[in-house]
Amino acid sequence: MKPRDFLLLVLVCVLWAGNNIISKLAVSFWHVPPLFYSAVRFAIVTLVTLPWLLPMPRPKWRILTIGLTMGAGSFGLMFVALYWASPSEAAIVVQSSVPMTTLLSVWLLGERIRWRRGLGIAVALFGVVIVVWQPGFKLSAGMGFLLASAFSGSLGAVLMKQMGDIAPLQFQAWVGLTGLAVLAPISVMIEPHAFEAARHAGWIFVGAVLWSALVTSVFAHTAYYWLIGRYEANLISPLTLMTPLITIALGIAITGDRFDARMALGSAVALLGVLLVALRRTNAPIAAAQEHS
Repeated sequence: MKPRDFLLLVLVCVLWAGNNIISKLAVSFWHVPPLFYSAVRFAIVTLVTLPWLLPMPRPKWRILTIGLTMGAGSFGLMFVALYWASPSEAAIVVQSSVPMTTLLSVWLLGERIRWRRGLGIAVALFGVVIVVWQPGFKLSAGMGFLLASAFSGSLGAVLMKQMGDIAPLQFQAWVGLTGLAVLAPISVMIEPHAFEAARHAGWIFVGAVLWSALVTSVFAHTAYYWLIGRYEANLISPLTLMTPLITIALGIAITGDRFDARMALGSAVALLGVLLVALRRTNAPIAAAQEHS
């Protein structure tokens, strides 16, 4: 990989990690309702990518389902989870989407798993269990939403493998539109004081949601797709493991994340498992990008 392209990938991972921190600050520290925050993000993404919306990819039901699972499901549930969970926990637990995607590919697409990927799946899931474990084997609300977010994104990733060629910005447009259509009315119903909370947060909320929509969704994802087009996915995907590592460092420094021996062990085991799976994973660049932000 050329040094310039490697630096671009590092920048993408830093931006994804930064978005994890900003999202945590928005919904947990600045008290912006998570579904409202996600809906506004999707509204901006939809507005920016509107020229790429049509023609609608076919089959229509599949692109709408992908938009639902990878947009409203994955991101919406992630923002809700960040109300309770730390960015560090989110960065590790969301890595469970990699083995989930592989297992769903076996079930829905008939793909086969060889021993190395099977070992990677087991190791990754064991690491996630270490991270989410609570005394008495209780699952906190934040961890539950994180796992649901990972599963939703994984299901969308598998469906994405069945789509024909689709331009990255067109994909972003449909994820944004579907996410907005689903989350906006739900936010209106269950988050009645959302506008007041956003107004109280002020310009810091505006900056956060613009970062999330423009810098993360539009720029970082598009740069990632460009890199995937130049290099093999088996080279790019393992390098994106920089994202959870950077997130952990930023979480400790900015949001005061707890990172004890259990978290360190679980993170190391989970990332090792993800690495084993990623080295053998199917090339699905658009789906892969959704796992990181």
